[in-house]
Amino acid sequence: MTRTASDCSRCIAVYPIDPYPREGTRTMASVVNDPNGRRRILFVAPDESRKTIRLGKTDRKSAESICRHVEALLGAKMGGQPIPRDTAAWLTGIGATLRDRLAAVGLVEAPKRAVLGEFLKNYILSRPDVKPATLEVWQQPCRNLTEFFGEDKPLRSITTGDCDQFKAWLLTQKLAAATVAKRLSFARTFLHVARRHKLIDENPFSEVKIPAANVSARQRFIDRDTVKKLFDVASPTWRTIIALARFGGLRCPSEVLSLEWRHVDWERGRVTVISPKTDRYDGKGSRTIPLFTDLRPYLEEAFELALPGQTHVIGGDHLAKANGPTGWKNCNLRTTFDKLVKRAGLEAWPRLFHNLRSSRETELLEEFPVHVVAQWMGHDAKVSLKHYAQTTEDHFERAAGGAESGALEAQKPAQQPPAGKRRERQSSPEDEDGEAITASPCDTLRHTAQSSSGEGGIRTRGGVLPPRRFSKAVLSTTQPPLQMLVF
Repeated sequence: MTRTASDCSRCIAVYPIDPYPREGTRTMASVVNDPNGRRRILFVAPDESRKTIRLGKTDRKSAESICRHVEALLGAKMGGQPIPRDTAAWLTGIGATLRDRLAAVGLVEAPKRAVLGEFLKNYILSRPDVKPATLEVWQQPCRNLTEFFGEDKPLRSITTGDCDQFKAWLLTQKLAAATVAKRLSFARTFLHVARRHKLIDENPFSEVKIPAANVSARQRFIDRDTVKKLFDVASPTWRTIIALARFGGLRCPSEVLSLEWRHVDWERGRVTVISPKTDRYDGKGSRTIPLFTDLRPYLEEAFELALPGQTHVIGGDHLAKANGPTGWKNCNLRTTFDKLVKRAGLEAWPRLFHNLRSSRETELLEEFPVHVVAQWMGHDAKVSLKHYAQTTEDHFERAAGGAESGALEAQKPAQQPPAGKRRERQSSPEDEDGEAITASPCDTLRHTAQSSSGEGGIRTRGGVLPPRRFSKAVLSTTQPPLQMLVF
């Protein structure tokens, strides 16, 4: 077969310096221009077979750069030497598509084909730095992902469109809007971990719009009357649990069940709260709160009823149930509390324990700065305002009551009486003979100016200016248009 000049013009041979030259041999790769801006790299493998790497549409400079790294990989493979440092750094930054093509011709090892089920098991549900309770929560979105996509679904084959369909499927599962938003957020986090481990090039969930959760729809302010009804039917242990959550603002069950008597400083009026939820963060393992006057009577009652040798404020087997073999876990106090609410003749509200804590924080924000309250509650000030602060009925009543107290009544005397009918002629003052006295406009202005002037006819500050004498021509209102009068 005879090669023409046009064929030779399509081939650009690149001869970089071989980092590992062998005597009598020379590696070579060439860039070939194909129609429509496409390019490919041709080279001869160590087994004398011809290999092709198709680059698709790319500029010549980028193709030549890739070709040089192909030369380096080929030379290292033929010489049995390590890959040059710059080429090794280049490999860490290339996409999965190009890496797959390099692996197909034997220049690099084939990347591991990660599937969804194996990834969730090895990278998500086996993390040693995550608490057992969090892993239990993660089980739910992991089940949703494997149920929809399948455990054998390759991670690289999941597209943004697939994620949109997953979102639509979640909305049909009779889940609350907040639950859907939370599980989509978890799915995005899981695939972000896959991207950081180079298992995928981009996160397909990054462009999925997560619906904003309506926090206020699940908020309820638990007033003092409601708390009193609960105390009337609760046992001493449950009175202490409710008081710690409602009047102390402790997280239940983790912080409530972790509280020990040695953490209560009766003399200084301080309580040290141990926080299992945030102890993995530096300096967040505990916090100090005041021994609130609303909380003290219930702690004193619990102290009087405590058994000899009881170290924790909440006795019984609650703490034993909460401490599993792998650490802290949920002990399901909600079921018992729900029965207690119904026994008190009340209707259960959303997020039973959280709204007790939220109600306490709302009260404290009325008296103390937000940064102080946030520190007592154990979270950031932004979290306090977004997820805990509530608008109560008392706020509306105080605002409306302030308007009725005096503002409306003070406004009424200041209002002008209504003017009479325009057709009624107002009476004019009369002189001694009974004749009506009328004043010309000039007399009125002159009288006003004099009454507002000081001694000697000097106009004082705040007086009325005298009539202005016009020296320029002005338009007449009684003469035909464009006729000018001069005063």
